[in-house]
Amino acid sequence: MAAATAQGMDPAVLDNIIRWPTEVRSAKPVKQVQLSESKIKQLCVASKDIFVQQPNLLELEAPIKICGDIHGQYSDLLRLFEYGGFPPHANYFLVQ
Repeated sequence: MAAATAQGMDPAVLDNIIRWPTEVRSAKPVKQVQLSESKIKQLCVASKDIFVQQPNLLELEAPIKICGDIHGQYSDLLRLFEYGGFPPHANYFLVQ
């Protein structure tokens, strides 16, 4: 595994964590995606770093899909993406 940088997780590692669960989306029945505790922690740290840098008020441009709370259900997120398109080809705002 690539080493973490001073800014957090190595971008290649982060890309792999994001890419891997989306690659199993076509598996039927829905395949469970398991991430190690260390990868989940790395993902949380990387996410926090991104969120801290963002302003409290976002100016979003159309077109954008506004979705309700999915209660952390990954399968529901994939269903939304399958219906409306996968990022970066579609933009989403998830209300939590």
